[in-house]
Amino acid sequence: MTQAAFSTADLFDAQPDTVQVCELQFRSFGKHSCFAGPCVTLTTFEDHRPVLEVLKTQGEGRVLVVDGQGSLRVGLLGDRLAEIAAQTGWAGVVINGAVRDSSGIDALGIGVKALGTTARRGAVEASSTTGEPLSIGGATVTAEDWIYADRDCVIVAPHKLDIP
Repeated sequence: MTQAAFSTADLFDAQPDTVQVCELQFRSFGKHSCFAGPCVTLTTFEDHRPVLEVLKTQGEGRVLVVDGQGSLRVGLLGDRLAEIAAQTGWAGVVINGAVRDSSGIDALGIGVKALGTTARRGAVEASSTTGEPLSIGGATVTAEDWIYADRDCVIVAPHKLDIP
């Protein structure tokens, strides 16, 4: 998969009434610091297993948006899950939470945004939901919205945008 080339600032400037800006201060991981695609939503708390289950499906250039409820205690994505995501065709993953194995993720052809890193992995199974609207950083994300991410931020659009 090739890396996208756009600026979220330019997309916002071109369509400020169309896009929502996620106000969380994400860190970038993976070789693709700029990525975009229609989204799949997932909510889980400190359990990477639901993330794995979604990433094992064909990504078809989509972006998985995970509401990990901001927890930095447990990594919801590590290098092995990110490698699966890259192999199954996901454009990227946005996590309101932590990742682990960041050096391994940085070596992969995928884009990942997360709040931070940790060494800890989850040990307790938690409930999860997919396809439900999420509220993350002041933005509402629904399944099939388009996610645009670069080194600056993550923006949400109700449809695919024309890249200026």
